[in-house]
Amino acid sequence: MLVRHVALVAEKSRIKAHELSRVAAALQKQVTRDFAPIWNVSATVDSFARLEDVPVGYWPVVVADNVKGAAGYHDNEDDGQPYALVEFAPDWPLTASHEVLEMLADPYGRHIIAGNSPKPSQGRVSFLVEVCDPSEEAEYGYTVNGIVVSDFYTPDFFEPKKVGSTRYSFTGAITEPRQVLPGGYLSWRDPTTKQWYQLQRFTKVPKFVTLGAKQDSGSLRAWIDRQTNAARSELGLGTSKQQLRAFASVRSASEKATRASASQLRRQIKTLVERHRRVAAARPKG
Repeated sequence: MLVRHVALVAEKSRIKAHELSRVAAALQKQVTRDFAPIWNVSATVDSFARLEDVPVGYWPVVVADNVKGAAGYHDNEDDGQPYALVEFAPDWPLTASHEVLEMLADPYGRHIIAGNSPKPSQGRVSFLVEVCDPSEEAEYGYTVNGIVVSDFYTPDFFEPKKVGSTRYSFTGAITEPRQVLPGGYLSWRDPTTKQWYQLQRFTKVPKFVTLGAKQDSGSLRAWIDRQTNAARSELGLGTSKQQLRAFASVRSASEKATRASASQLRRQIKTLVERHRRVAAARPKG
């Protein structure tokens, strides 16, 4: 299996190196333990302080300040290599997880799967594979190493009917095929009209939205992202204060545990070094 390499990069960002490394480690564990067996991919996730340090062939996920309107955006470079842009905010690890998983599931932003439309009487349509969009809100995520990461749907998400104990998303938040949870969305194309549509749940009442036909030559995923980010911006959507407090609480508990573990290891190392020093001093000289 081809191994894909993802680079988590802090570019013009206030993120400290140790925080970037902790998030990269959590994403690596999520990819290896949770995502890879379900979506049949193999990947590494490593952290880099700047783009100049990223080896050629890695797919950059760049975390930067002041990127409003593109705070969770992925596209392809001129040479066809995927990249993603994440805004530095209290919930940036969740967004980074979202972008990494979607990049791995569909590197070039054009993978579609046929299925029954959520819109009544529309019939069979082609869904864009965006594995985190329907359950992208923080409340449906979970923690890895104390870091909140994104839920994602499984390939069974596009099955025609609900079947017994089938798993439709990793956390189980999605309980049936093509379900969109509050705060999420789903995108598809009607092959008869060539038009793109979305089911959006950005407000209390779910809404079907016609995006129209794609006109530009850029990636399909990037075009969908632009339409969706514009809709979210108009509604002023963002992470709630309650969710931010939850992030802080989880991270604080995790950091407390890692500090305790680090202190214990340092004591053990100090004891070992002192023991070797005493042994060396007790050896006969000459």
